[in-house]
Amino acid sequence: MEVMRKKAEMMECKLKLEREGQRIDNRSTRMDLPLTTIDCIISLSSAALVSRQFVDMSRIRIEGYLAAFPKLVGTGKQHTYVETENVRYVYQPIESLYLLLVTNKQSNILEDLETLRLLSKLVPEYCYSLDEEGIGRTAFELIFAFDEVISLGHKENVTVTQVKQYGEMESHEERLHKLVLQNKINETKDVMKRKASEIDKSKIEKNRGEKGGFMSLQSMGSGRIDSGFGSDSGISSTGGTGFGSGSGFGLNPDVDTFSTKSKGRPAASATATAPPKGLGMQLGKTQKTNQFLESLKAEGEVIVEDVRPSVGQAKPAAAPLTDPVTLTVDEKINVTLKRDGGVSNFDVQGTLSLQILNQEDAFIQVQIETSGNPAILFKTHPNMNKELFSNENILGLKDPNRPFPTGQGGDGVSLLRWRMQSADESILPLTINCWPSVSGSETYVNIEYETPAQIDLQNVVISVPLPALKEAPNVQQIDGEWRYDFRNSVLEWSVVLIDNSNRSGALEFVVPAADPSAFFPISARFTASRTFSDVKVVNILPLKGGATPKHSQRTLLASETYQVV
Repeated sequence: MEVMRKKAEMMECKLKLEREGQRIDNRSTRMDLPLTTIDCIISLSSAALVSRQFVDMSRIRIEGYLAAFPKLVGTGKQHTYVETENVRYVYQPIESLYLLLVTNKQSNILEDLETLRLLSKLVPEYCYSLDEEGIGRTAFELIFAFDEVISLGHKENVTVTQVKQYGEMESHEERLHKLVLQNKINETKDVMKRKASEIDKSKIEKNRGEKGGFMSLQSMGSGRIDSGFGSDSGISSTGGTGFGSGSGFGLNPDVDTFSTKSKGRPAASATATAPPKGLGMQLGKTQKTNQFLESLKAEGEVIVEDVRPSVGQAKPAAAPLTDPVTLTVDEKINVTLKRDGGVSNFDVQGTLSLQILNQEDAFIQVQIETSGNPAILFKTHPNMNKELFSNENILGLKDPNRPFPTGQGGDGVSLLRWRMQSADESILPLTINCWPSVSGSETYVNIEYETPAQIDLQNVVISVPLPALKEAPNVQQIDGEWRYDFRNSVLEWSVVLIDNSNRSGALEFVVPAADPSAFFPISARFTASRTFSDVKVVNILPLKGGATPKHSQRTLLASETYQVV
């Protein structure tokens, strides 16, 4: 009897367990979804654009839920949720798309609406345009933002600002660590430089002790030649003959002088300090060109030296001197234009410099002529005879028995300076107009340049700042060439020569929607062979008699600051 009673109790417990398990299975078929299962951005005419699930589900099941949504959405309904037998669809229209949450029916619909409202604020923060293309470009950013809002199907207590901050993942500790690491690297570099300097000094002292004065002279000579090639500082003259600078004046005379002083040097050292082949080619080219220039000078033409400016607006290297007397006219222009028209600043500053090769040609006076523009104010060097210049336009020293300096590096000795300021737009060498216009999700930018007929410009580069872009702008039409600087986000429009064939030009490009002020200030750089002062050397007057020394003139107008603000 006892055994039968125990068997009956076991059977009864087994039946209870089976009934309880069946009840749990039935409940799981109804409540196997967390509060929020799927959030996505869907289009009724196509599949889901972005979808994020928060529970382990099969792909077929997810596609079934999303495919059923367009059939359940009706037109003209006031509410924004639809319920089925198992799930609830909570949605919000975003232009032609829908932001959709798929939840179970046991979730709190008020919390679901709050979650949907927060997601609807996040989508425009990451998407430039609320269409299929814009959503596709920022799909991963949206998924990361959804993960910050919903965790394991439950809404996190966050705001839009916090989500953006979490997405950027900026860390103060990380920045501090990078700063400390960079300081250590800089300190290590400083120690390396000091050690290298100490090693070099010890080598010099050792060589000086072993080989005496010859090695000392050799090391001094090699340092002198290296400084001439690697810097802009002038090479000091030796014995009153030869001069030079980093710009290229008088480089070969110094090399020849040094070679004659160190006849006992090894051939390898002479080869290491020999000038590069490029300089030899430039010298040969200048000698051939001068034959043609001398014929032009004989006909009374003004000789102009065309110099291409570098990208960093560094001073261009001048050609080596070949004529006994060389005069250089150099003007720098600084202009600030207003984007709506008008001149905010116009300033031109110029100098006339003199270079003389030989001492016997230093007793001279220079006769010039100018355009006669009353807006240009001239100022002579303190050692010049001001009355002689005011009455006869002749530049000469106060003491006629005193010669001009010879062997000067760079552009030589400045004899005359002038300055011009104006607010007249008609005298501008270059006019730039920029017309940005926003159309939908894009900004169309049209830029036009114009130059007067009196002046030709060379090596023109117009730099237009752009907002931060993920790819280069779409250039639809351009007169010239263009280049996009990704690091600085600047579009550079270059024209090699502006003359009568292209007095005006246009550039049109398209970028994503941006504020029109983001395309300013526009800067330009250029050079020209005609100056505002129109200073010309008429004649060289020798004071000691004899033949008039040959002379040449170099003329250059270069932009220093030219902006449209």
